[in-house]
Amino acid sequence: MTTSPSDHRPAILVIGTGELGGSVLSALSQHLAEHPEAATLAVLLRPPAAGTDPAVDPRRKKLISKGIDIVDADVATASEADLTAVMQRFHTVISCVGFAAGPGTQLKLARAALAARVTRYFPWQFGVDYDEIGRGSAQPLFDEQLDVRDLLRGQDATEWVIVSTGMFTSFLFEPAFGVVDLAAETVYALGSWDNQLTLTTPEDIGVLTADIVFAQPRIRDTVVYVAGDAISYRELADIVERVAGTTVTRTLWSNEFLTGQLRQDPDDTMRKYRAVFARPSGVAWPKEQSYNVLRNIATVSAEQWARENLG
Repeated sequence: MTTSPSDHRPAILVIGTGELGGSVLSALSQHLAEHPEAATLAVLLRPPAAGTDPAVDPRRKKLISKGIDIVDADVATASEADLTAVMQRFHTVISCVGFAAGPGTQLKLARAALAARVTRYFPWQFGVDYDEIGRGSAQPLFDEQLDVRDLLRGQDATEWVIVSTGMFTSFLFEPAFGVVDLAAETVYALGSWDNQLTLTTPEDIGVLTADIVFAQPRIRDTVVYVAGDAISYRELADIVERVAGTTVTRTLWSNEFLTGQLRQDPDDTMRKYRAVFARPSGVAWPKEQSYNVLRNIATVSAEQWARENLG
């Protein structure tokens, strides 16, 4: 369905249509609208519910109108063999299915990609530097990310590309994360005011991923570091003050405090993330050395995002 016998364009499959997947699809489809000879594009969607007509689904109609083919499969319930059968029709597979899919999903997708012998695989690793953080961190799902890296690095039949993006910019300002409390006019530093964070918006991740996909010479078997911005918690407090036009209370949550909080409720997702992002390493890298800066691709800064979204 993605190629005909006379169509020799590489076929790209994007898995996931959430905030990240939607951004990656949008950027890829925009590139292909300008360069239709470069590839074909498809997306993996959950099969329509029984008794519903997929032809009237507005999301499906919109995707098809953009020239994006649709493949039906449910990542959560599909077996590795099922996913292999889907992937083997594609040259490049880009997974945008994150931790919400549950433990084991990242490994299942990676194994299916290798079994399908796809030419290139972009695993869902759009986050921190898992190599630097290592195993046994406060977020146990990170260990599976390292398992995926070991799997990919242990073979040479499928090229792989990991795009490290840092934290989604919006997540830093998410009330549930608890670092920026606008109502209380308070900013909390995790671990130290000098600890840094790399931040990138999903929209920028989409643009940069598309650029990486089509870059020449081809990027393969490596980690690519992108950075929409890189700021310290001290700089974050300064940004919030400038955007809000007020002085904020600055409170330090020490590593000991965060560890104690996690010990009280070890299943709390946000406490896990706060403990991780209190680290002095593995969650940030210099923006000036990032792929986007080296390629002169503009990205949204943390302050720009805040001014546009914290009105």
